[in-house]
Amino acid sequence: MTVMQKTISPIDGSVYVERPLADNEQIQAALAKTSQAQADWRNTPLSERKAICGRAVEAFVANKAAIAEELCWQMGRPIRYAANEVRSFADRARHMISIADDALAPVQVGDKPGFIRYINREPVGVVLVIAPWNYPLHTPINAIVPALLAGNAVLLKHSAQTPLCAERIVEAFQQAGLPDSVLQYLHLSHEATETVIQSGRINFIAFTGSVSVGARIEQLAAGRFIGIGLELGGKDPSYIRADAKLDDAVENTVDGAFFNSGQSCCGVERIYVHETVYDQFVERFVALTRQYRLGRSDDPETTLGPLVNAKAADFVRDQIREAVSQGAVAHINPADFALDNEGTPYMAPQVLTKVNHNMRVMTEESFGPVVGIMKVAADEEAVKLMNDSEYGLTASIFSQNIETAVALGNRIETGTFFVNRCDYLDPELAWTGVKNTGRGCTLSKLGFNAFTRPKSYHIRIVP
Repeated sequence: MTVMQKTISPIDGSVYVERPLADNEQIQAALAKTSQAQADWRNTPLSERKAICGRAVEAFVANKAAIAEELCWQMGRPIRYAANEVRSFADRARHMISIADDALAPVQVGDKPGFIRYINREPVGVVLVIAPWNYPLHTPINAIVPALLAGNAVLLKHSAQTPLCAERIVEAFQQAGLPDSVLQYLHLSHEATETVIQSGRINFIAFTGSVSVGARIEQLAAGRFIGIGLELGGKDPSYIRADAKLDDAVENTVDGAFFNSGQSCCGVERIYVHETVYDQFVERFVALTRQYRLGRSDDPETTLGPLVNAKAADFVRDQIREAVSQGAVAHINPADFALDNEGTPYMAPQVLTKVNHNMRVMTEESFGPVVGIMKVAADEEAVKLMNDSEYGLTASIFSQNIETAVALGNRIETGTFFVNRCDYLDPELAWTGVKNTGRGCTLSKLGFNAFTRPKSYHIRIVP
């Protein structure tokens, strides 16, 4: 019996997409085809792989308007912003294509008379990419393009919330002339995904999602001696030093906290402010937050869309209620925002002060439009609080003293450290994290390493 997967739009609760889930026969056929296709693809010259990936990017971008509308309806990104992810998809892919020759070049070692020695970068085989719904375009492309460029085949499993993203990505590569089955998607249940991981045909897993699922993937892959890349979440902090340019710091951190309705692993979820500028910062932060317009994602005037579903919004509301009951002060009246309503995905942004680390809202990932702001007396206190987290994806400091800010950044447990900006991903830098944020990295030259294995060549020349 065919089991259907339904995507419920957060805009109006309607069923936006229905797709049949792959059955075991389809899964086994896809795995076999992918493995066979990779054997030929790995021998395709890098120049041709680059050309195909480049054409795929152009084909994808050419469909930007339709993809943006689908993204809006599937996961609730305001339509005025949805096309930006198509652009970032292209920017990241183009950068990885541009550095592929260097990143995949053989490693040369020192000269030794009578010998030729070097290290080749071999593809690992078949890469399973498990993509999230919150950034369903530019997150998977971080793995798909370098994996393909390195000579691997890719099996793509998207979130049930954003199945059309998988279809659009594969469609673009097909239009670009990618050989059949080198890149495939499957709509899978959780149980079927576990079957794929344990199939013996997967050589690397790239997953973005929750800590609990990341831990489960590690268990499923244990003993199979395959690589795993995990980006599992964050509770990212910002610190506003006394010498920060306040208007700039406010503008950046408000956007960092509330863009995508706060549904970002690297979104700002907690802010520490030096006591000498605390009152000014909070006043300006709250004033700017009140300028958001909560509404339907398909309304071009909307700047804050719904969360992915009512359950996610209720989780954040519970964090807020609990914090207020423990003494936190809420600065936003939800009634001032149209559509905010308990039991729906529509939720006003919230700014909390008088918070502390005994409150879940300051320690547990919220993944929604709420941020806590704490007053600190000195740099030392700020660094201690920033490190008081099970996560470590990004962290930011706002200061006009770059040297001091960097010195503080050296002490912060994080994968990416920002000065005077936040919530941004630069494809020339490695995207990685520490602690429960996960393991491995994507992007930059280092991002190719996960999708290759070294093979040493030691050749003796006989006179």
